[in-house]
Amino acid sequence: MAQGMAMSKKLYVGNLAFATTSDDLRAAFSAFGTVTSASVITDRETGRSRGFGFVEMENGAEQAVEGMNGKELGGRTLNVNEARPREDRGGGGGRGYGGGGGGGGGRGRY
Repeated sequence: MAQGMAMSKKLYVGNLAFATTSDDLRAAFSAFGTVTSASVITDRETGRSRGFGFVEMENGAEQAVEGMNGKELGGRTLNVNEARPREDRGGGGGRGYGGGGGGGGGRGRY
């Protein structure tokens, strides 16, 4: 998990107003510490905000979670917590293939 010597923490920010920009996130979270990056996730096809984003902080991440979770930004109540690695989210895409049906291997019928 360590990236170099400084342990930066990535925070998930949910329930964003569609008008919220990455700069808005950076400004809101910089009150708690050094923001290394801030990004609002957008839909690939429409370019519209998907209503969540990530803020990476060099320091002050715990204070930012405490200070921003449940606070209002752009008229919406934010949901802020430490981001979890993508790998732990339940294997996206690989589901739906295994499980059930289909005779497997031609071994004789009932």
